Amino acid sequence: MVSSKATTVEDYLAELPDDRRDAIAEVRDVVLDNLPDGYVESMNWGMISYEVPLETFPDTYNGKPLGYAALASQKNYMAIYLNNVYGDANIEDWFRTQYEATGKKLDMGKSCVRFKTLDQLPLDLIGEVIAMTPVDEFLERYRQARG
Repeated sequence: MVSSKATTVEDYLAELPDDRRDAIAEVRDVVLDNLPDGYVESMNWGMISYEVPLETFPDTYNGKPLGYAALASQKNYMAIYLNNVYGDANIEDWFRTQYEATGKKLDMGKSCVRFKTLDQLPLDLIGEVIAMTPVDEFLERYRQARG
C-alpha cells in the first residue's frame, strides 16, 4: 500500500496484512507514548500522521497541519517519517550516531527511516527522538526555515 484512503487510524491498520499491522501498531504505541503535548494523531497524506493542528498553527505554506512525524506501510517497506530529524542537523547527527550504536543498519532518506521488520528498528531510540522536540521548538524551526 503506497497511499491509503482510510480516514481513521483504525481503518488504516485494518487494511494492513497481519505482520505489518502488528509492526505498525507497535511503532504507533511507541510514538503515542512519547509524543510531546500539542501534537495530534490523524490520518493525512495517506498515512498515520502526527501534526501540529491548524487551531494551534494555521499559518502553514499549504494550509494543511504541520507534520511532525508519520508512520506508513509502503509497497516494499514500512517507514517512520521524522521531520524533527530532517529539520535539524544537530538532531540528525545525534540520531545517526545513536542508531549506529544500536548495531542496527540505518536505511534513511531525508526524513524517513525504512524498515522491513520490527527488529530492524530500535524502538527506544524512536521513542527518544519523538519526545525530543516540543511543539513550540518545532514551530520556531519551521518559522526560521520559512524565513
